[in-house]
Amino acid sequence: MTPTHFTFSAAFLLGLAGLAFHRTHLLSALLCLEGMMLSLFLALSLWTLELTSTSFSAAPLLLLAFSACEASAGLALLVATARTHGTDHLQNLNLLQC
Repeated sequence: MTPTHFTFSAAFLLGLAGLAFHRTHLLSALLCLEGMMLSLFLALSLWTLELTSTSFSAAPLLLLAFSACEASAGLALLVATARTHGTDHLQNLNLLQC
């Protein structure tokens, strides 16, 4: 495993660990998801550069487009949650009360 592959794998796993173990605020969960998507985008970009194939060149842009859609949907949910519940703590969100 090269150092760049180890770096991207470690960044993804740190984002996943932050998402799994540090679930107090919705904003911190969204930041962990964005860190995971950024590491996936960089790893996929480097992978397509290493292969020097034009068939995989659209994959990083497609992942980046989905990441932007995910970020906008997450921020919209954050704003809606903050307006209705007054906070972004994940403990106050109960789907059974909605």
